[in-house]
Amino acid sequence: MTAGPKYEYRWADGVQIKKPIEVSAPKYVEYLMDWIESQLDEESIFPQRLGAPFPPNFREVVKTIFKRLFRVYAHIYHSHFQKIVSLKEEAHLNTCFKHFILFTFEFGLIEKKELAPLQELIDSIIVPY
Repeated sequence: MTAGPKYEYRWADGVQIKKPIEVSAPKYVEYLMDWIESQLDEESIFPQRLGAPFPPNFREVVKTIFKRLFRVYAHIYHSHFQKIVSLKEEAHLNTCFKHFILFTFEFGLIEKKELAPLQELIDSIIVPY
């Protein structure tokens, strides 16, 4: 799973796969979606009862989710953008990505260094106000 020649992402969930392993992009996305689902289903992380407290590490879990989702965007833009353009779907991808980035900026969910693979794109779509 890569985002251009400088960025390679390996998978580890800390439970079943403790040491990061090299996987293909489809496998990374599969692992990621399964892992996110397990996090969302875990009531100790995402409480479902009204008034139930969120855990002290809630923000860190959410930041990890968003960091890993960003990596999927980075891979799509670096490896599949021409196909997206050929399907005339780039406006949809760009809109989804812009909303994703604005949300992460609003709540400080991704460290600046993690954004490096798409920094130029981010700078072009996020107009400072």
